[in-house]
Amino acid sequence: MRLDKFLKVSRIIKRRPVAKQACDAGRVKVNDAVAGAGKQIKTGDILEVRLRGGKLVVRVERLAKTVRKEEAQSLYTVLETTGAAEDLFDF
Repeated sequence: MRLDKFLKVSRIIKRRPVAKQACDAGRVKVNDAVAGAGKQIKTGDILEVRLRGGKLVVRVERLAKTVRKEEAQSLYTVLETTGAAEDLFDF
């Protein structure tokens, strides 16, 4: 699954164009390497997202093309947050 699609489906970033912009700006890392929007991710990958002065680190638990809003957080496990966590999800 493409990185930008996962960020949108998991609702880490609520809109895919914003996810693509974040990736293109170098604000998203996959396994400690800066990744573009088209990077293919898999279960077990560690994602680091830096937005609005905060950082969110998650581990990909499963991949899905679509999920209900209530199930979105089941796609990943939060490993670390710094900064204002509520700002990371407010797009």
